[in-house]
Amino acid sequence: MKPSIGIKPADLAAVSEVLGKLLSDVFVLYTKTRNAHWNVEGPDFHAMHLFFESQYEQLDETMDEIAERIRSLGHYAPATLAAFLKLTSLTEATRSKNDSAGFIKELLEDHESTIIHMREHIDKIADEWHDAGTSDFLTGLMEEHEKMAWMLRSHLK
Repeated sequence: MKPSIGIKPADLAAVSEVLGKLLSDVFVLYTKTRNAHWNVEGPDFHAMHLFFESQYEQLDETMDEIAERIRSLGHYAPATLAAFLKLTSLTEATRSKNDSAGFIKELLEDHESTIIHMREHIDKIADEWHDAGTSDFLTGLMEEHEKMAWMLRSHLK
């Protein structure tokens, strides 16, 4: 049964599409953060291992929230690796070195790209597609990513 929440079906579909792409970006970012957690090397190994763990745990919660938001709008969340890779704007990276600074720079770029993607859609979702709830939801997620990016950026000073 489709939701009857005062938003046109076409608008629900458009918002769900934006959220599906965001979910895909966050899934790729989650995977890259897990990679950093598993493979970081160097004198700061223990601290960075724990730091990356805290970040991927937060991203795991974010993925669930995005998928549940898509479902609450009456659509299905992408949920396969093929779908995530098709929808994401992020790229997988190959590393020759597993140092924390390299992982941090790459993850920071991905967080900032994700923040920009969300910022570009917040007003459109509210104004054009009349979904203030998802607009507010994205604003909160954007703030979380901004904090995560700040934490990463602080390691590079």
